[in-house]
Amino acid sequence: MPLLTYQGVVYPAQCDAMGHMNVQYYIAAFDQAFWHLIAAAGYSATWIAERQEGWADRRYEIDFRRELPVGSLFEVRSAVVKVGRTSLTTRHRLTNKADDQLCAELIAVSVYFDLARREARPLPEVLLSGVRPLAETDREGPDGV
Repeated sequence: MPLLTYQGVVYPAQCDAMGHMNVQYYIAAFDQAFWHLIAAAGYSATWIAERQEGWADRRYEIDFRRELPVGSLFEVRSAVVKVGRTSLTTRHRLTNKADDQLCAELIAVSVYFDLARREARPLPEVLLSGVRPLAETDREGPDGV
C-alpha cells in the first residue's frame, strides 16, 4: 500500500496565469514526498554530511490529470516500483483531498550517489531491507488498468 508522504494546500502565489498550481510546485511536492519515502526505508539526511552519500534524480515521467485551483488540499502517496543495484524507481500519486481524484502522477528514477566522487553507489543493505515493505503491491497503471 502506498505511503502518505506529503500533504499541502495550493496558495495563490503557487498558481500560474491560468489559475491552477504551477508545474514547479508539483515537482516540489513530489521531491519532498521522495525524501519522506526514503526516510521510511531507513535513509537519514544525516548521511549527506556523515557519509557523503545522497541521491541524484535520473529520470522523471509525469502525467498531469486534473488541475488544482487555489485553496485545494492535496496529498501525495508514494511507493517503490523497482529496486536496482544503485537506484530506486518510485511512483508518487498526487490527489485532491476533496474528492480523492488523481491530479498528477510521477514515476522517478533516483540513483544512490557518492557526493564526493560524483558517482553511483550500490544501495546499502539497510535501504534494501527498508524498501521491501514500501514496494508497490497495487499494479495499477496510470490509466487505472
